[in-house]
Amino acid sequence: MLSRIADILVPVVGRLSVTCDPGAHLAPGSIVAANHTSLADPAIVVAALRRLGAEPVIMAAAGLWRIPLLGRALAREGHIPVVRGDRRAAASLDAAAEALERGRLVLIYAEGGLPRRKDAAEAAPGTFRSGLARLAERTGAPIVPVGQAGARRVTSGSPVKQFGGLVTAPLRRPDLHVHIGAPLEPTGGRVLRTSTAHTAVTAAWRTAAHRLGEASASAVPS
Repeated sequence: MLSRIADILVPVVGRLSVTCDPGAHLAPGSIVAANHTSLADPAIVVAALRRLGAEPVIMAAAGLWRIPLLGRALAREGHIPVVRGDRRAAASLDAAAEALERGRLVLIYAEGGLPRRKDAAEAAPGTFRSGLARLAERTGAPIVPVGQAGARRVTSGSPVKQFGGLVTAPLRRPDLHVHIGAPLEPTGGRVLRTSTAHTAVTAAWRTAAHRLGEASASAVPS
């Protein structure tokens, strides 16, 4: 249901385009690792994946489950709450491993949170936490790197600016781009796995940001 809603709502707030590397493949039981820049980007990434025939299980901050209607929908559809800085965080990896074993895609944000910047500019992904590498090591699942750009044009900054961005987005309809990279099967220790994944997601983000720049330039009257 959430994938369908995202597929309907995202075109209302922006112009979404999607590209893929040669060899990009969303095989069942893959981990999808994406950069995280805005409250809007999960919906944007989910809408992009749905265009490619994929509907992932999302690992998201546990606080979302406290929102009445949203929380019930997340629980009903098997999405995974992540309690950070708590021993319960291990349970989220257990749930993600089970979802992968059932052949589901699992969408994870390895940065562990949103950037604290208040501007709407693009920036490379921040440092990755170890959860992504631990999940890949435990399950042997391939990692599909995903880069998105443009979500901060929908909503970013202070709570007031975020609200204003959401309200005005249907009028502005900013360009949004998602790029899907070829899957990785990283080896080595957790530090090396984390570094390999971060490099691949950063490359996907650079492609998305470049495409976003091209789209914005083409929209400017000559």
